Amino acid sequence: MGFAREASPSSTGTQRVSLKDIADELGISQTAVSFAINDRPGVSAETKRRVKEAAAKLGWTPVYAAQALGSSKSMTIGFAPARSAQGLTDETFMLHFMAGVHTSLSPKGYGLLYRPCRSLNEEMSVYRDWASRKRVDGVILVDLRADDPRPKLLKELGVRAVLAGGPDPNNYVPSLSIDDSRTMGTVLEHLSSLGHRRIAYLSGDSNLDYSQGRVSAFRSFAKRRKLESINIEFTNFDAEQAAMLTLEMLRSPKPPTAFIYETEILAAASLHAMAEAYTTGQLKTGEGQSAGYPNGLPAIVSFEDSFICEAAYPSITSAHRDASEYGAKVAKLLLKVLAGEQVSGNRRILTPKLVVRDSTAKPCNSCGI
Repeated sequence: MGFAREASPSSTGTQRVSLKDIADELGISQTAVSFAINDRPGVSAETKRRVKEAAAKLGWTPVYAAQALGSSKSMTIGFAPARSAQGLTDETFMLHFMAGVHTSLSPKGYGLLYRPCRSLNEEMSVYRDWASRKRVDGVILVDLRADDPRPKLLKELGVRAVLAGGPDPNNYVPSLSIDDSRTMGTVLEHLSSLGHRRIAYLSGDSNLDYSQGRVSAFRSFAKRRKLESINIEFTNFDAEQAAMLTLEMLRSPKPPTAFIYETEILAAASLHAMAEAYTTGQLKTGEGQSAGYPNGLPAIVSFEDSFICEAAYPSITSAHRDASEYGAKVAKLLLKVLAGEQVSGNRRILTPKLVVRDSTAKPCNSCGI
């Protein structure tokens, strides 16, 4: 029935108020108290009101372990992204996203079970394990891929889930997505307005849905605006590789005058490599251009915003989105799914805003303009 245990010491050493205490206070049965607390049918609205008032007066709080036993719920949401723990530590967006998830789950008594995985296969094995043990009530998915098998698997396992991203082309799970194509257009409009016509995009993983969307938007813009040249490279989110590719392109006969990076980590690492190359003479400034760093730099834009972009020299122009708000909304959507509410297949939210900083300027002479 979901009864709490008899009064027991709480973490502060005081006796925990039980449902029996509330029943004794009101002179009604413990069953009636349980029904009222859990908003179940079988007791009147007046009884529910009296029970909740008494619970607040006595300082009662739910014992979620007992509640879970009574309702076959684990009161736990699973999050098992196929990313390294170090990768999540470096990427501030995901940390803020998880914090936002907590802000929606905690008031409802849910916890977040975080289990980083080394591969997509490991992630799917975790879902099978969780389903067999009824370890979680629902799952949050991220990083949708081409021909992604996870939404279908979760549907077959009977594990309810929502997708941060997408949408899921097969509609196995509902999703909340960010309009990455429009954001890419905003970034390119900004660079184009400054006169940049040779632009490079250093993406992350070519298999990720949002990376494909950004690449498609980049190509469409380049064709529509007849840009002189574009470069697209996938770095697998490796900062060292991004820096190496950046320097290689800058040494070409007609280098890009602007670089767009998937994350602030890739942008900052590449900026550091450029600074070292300019100050040591590995990259030369052009005629009529002030010598040295940072005058000869190309424009730099990051698709992620954080304190790293603000602290860099020069500060990095970036696409800002509220990751915490995004996480909170994704978690709220999952709570609606768990409550049996009807939800739409996909909603696009949080079109990021461009934060213009010192790293974007008109094309420099040293870039061959």
